[in-house]
Amino acid sequence: MRTTYAARAVAGALAALLVLAGCSSKAQDDDGDKGDGAAAGEVKTGDGISGKTIKLGVLTDMTGVYATLGKSVTQAQQLYVKQLNADGGVCGYKVALSVRDHGYDPQKAVAGYTELEPDVLGFAQFIGSPFVAAVKQRIDGQDKGLVLPQAWSASLLGSPYIRVIGSTYDIETINAVDFLIKEKGIKKGDKIGHVYFEGDYGESALVGSKHMAKESGLAVVEQKIKPTDNDMTAQVAALKKADVKAVVISAGPRQAASLVGVAAAGGFDVPIIGNNSAFAPQLLATQAGPALMKNYYVASPSLPIGADTPEARKLVADYKAAYPKDSLDNGVVAGWTAAYAFGEALKKACASKDLTRAGVDKALLTIDSLDTGFGIPQDFTDPNAPSSKQSVILQPDKSVTGGMKVVRDAEASEVAEAYAPGA
Repeated sequence: MRTTYAARAVAGALAALLVLAGCSSKAQDDDGDKGDGAAAGEVKTGDGISGKTIKLGVLTDMTGVYATLGKSVTQAQQLYVKQLNADGGVCGYKVALSVRDHGYDPQKAVAGYTELEPDVLGFAQFIGSPFVAAVKQRIDGQDKGLVLPQAWSASLLGSPYIRVIGSTYDIETINAVDFLIKEKGIKKGDKIGHVYFEGDYGESALVGSKHMAKESGLAVVEQKIKPTDNDMTAQVAALKKADVKAVVISAGPRQAASLVGVAAAGGFDVPIIGNNSAFAPQLLATQAGPALMKNYYVASPSLPIGADTPEARKLVADYKAAYPKDSLDNGVVAGWTAAYAFGEALKKACASKDLTRAGVDKALLTIDSLDTGFGIPQDFTDPNAPSSKQSVILQPDKSVTGGMKVVRDAEASEVAEAYAPGA
């Protein structure tokens, strides 16, 4: 994305917004905690806490390329907060979510962050690796509020405040290609295609496919696309001509459905695997549904919403009761997991009598095995590493809850285990 004229224009707009938004929001609390220090025995508080309420920010996508994901993530987090408050909240405080829809638009995303940041303790949701990356310097330099994004770019690692939940896209893609090699007959000398979004998401995934290709004697045929590109006819034609034996897609659900559907219609019968955000169960009701169930797979940082665990079954029941008209998908898992992790950090910070941003950040660093019942414990003790290197491989199946079944249990490939993001 940064190599095109259009992308440079977007980057310039983001920079201008950040300059305008800059330091003004922090002028009132340069001395630390807005003067809200605690007397002996009291809980110390600061930004995002007023009266008896803790405010958390939610920057979501309800109207753009990830609209289905954003809705599920947000509703799962609203459900978590409702249950947390029913159980007494945190340190006597109720938790409230301040929600903004950025529609997967870079300017709206930065503007939404600028608006919410002074008034929230941190962010339980921020969809979009490029947008989180755009404000990373500001988060690390002056804001210092915890952000648990629905974004898995390796560029977000290294921050004590932005904490990636699950494997980053490069590691996830390494595990995805490992599945193609072990389960789908891809062998040394083969070519694999990679269709990817320009920007931090797709390019982080591309690093993973290239690394795995180098380690495994494969070649990668690249096809870069924009989030606004919905018809994958040209990409399928190019990959078919190149005689690739499998395809990785690091894009959105619409692009994945088009790629799989066009490939099936053209007799291009190769396995296709996507990153965790490249599927929505609503696709199974489209013309691409049969092809998705036959030839499409997804690498995921957790078991699916339909997993056979007590925690998953309870979440399904609770979510259905709260939102009876809405479908279940893995966005529910992602949203619940992030809210749960933030909630656990708040509880530990409460126990330490420090609910400031610094206190919550410090509390998260003590969580080394967070288990929400979806198969992969998360370790937040090292800001330089994702909380896990494992991936579950899923396959679309309209007969199961959430439209996804497990075809390979959670594991990290040998290459993933040895790989250091950003090295």
